[in-house]
Amino acid sequence: MTAVAYYLSQHPSIITFRWSHTQSWGSTWSFLVTSIALYLALSSLLHLFLSLLVKRGRPVPLGPIPAFHSLIMSLTSAVIFAGILLSAAAEIKETRWFWRRSKTPFQWLLCFPLGTRPSGRVFFWSYIFYLSRFLHMFRTIFIIFRTRKLTFFYLFNNSILTIMSFLWLEFSQSFQVLAILFTTLVYAAVYGYRFWTGIGLPSACFPFVLNCQILLLGCNLVCHVGVLTLHFMKGGCNGIGAWVLNSVLNGVILLLFLKFYVQSRRKDGKQAKLKEIVKDKDL
Repeated sequence: MTAVAYYLSQHPSIITFRWSHTQSWGSTWSFLVTSIALYLALSSLLHLFLSLLVKRGRPVPLGPIPAFHSLIMSLTSAVIFAGILLSAAAEIKETRWFWRRSKTPFQWLLCFPLGTRPSGRVFFWSYIFYLSRFLHMFRTIFIIFRTRKLTFFYLFNNSILTIMSFLWLEFSQSFQVLAILFTTLVYAAVYGYRFWTGIGLPSACFPFVLNCQILLLGCNLVCHVGVLTLHFMKGGCNGIGAWVLNSVLNGVILLLFLKFYVQSRRKDGKQAKLKEIVKDKDL
């Protein structure tokens, strides 16, 4: 356990980390804009290319690649969760003398003190989480090959989450620690479940992935209310401008998700009704 804690929160490269446009790979605005543009363009071109060459509705087999990707993402998310949890505990222990009169440890997780710089343990794992967002984008390729569908919601969601993780680092935004903890915990479970079903094991009797997504959105919504409350009651939270943009984007994602969820439920209801009609005719 001591060795694990050392490599996840006490290693010199973690302690001395500093978000820098000249030293951190992928840390410039030009890189962010270019990578998002390439992601959108390549996804659209791949979808168009397959539509022209492959019969509509016919999936392209990918073998064990999607399951292997799910395993990697589940393990990566679990490591980030453990890393930022141990790092946050260490940061609270070492810096509490500075802010303990005005905040509790949980309030620190929601609301960084004004003047916080993007350096140290917590921001190292925030940086790793930002880089992992690009690994998530490969799932879009798998979806295009396997379902032959490309939805605006999926492209928008992946792009916005990548942008938000960049803003967390760029502006030392409050709330990011809890956001990463919630997100990586859910991702570890969701991608682990996808790996489980991807290798042919039985799936759950309820919409596991959908329920996890709803739980994540609910936790984020509650925490955003907490950040806003602390900002006005405790003298301000660091990176509040980026937090406002983050909140707006989260609101858009929530609305799109609810729209997607309602449409999916209606579609499932129509399919169930159609099956009943067919069954009645057979009888």
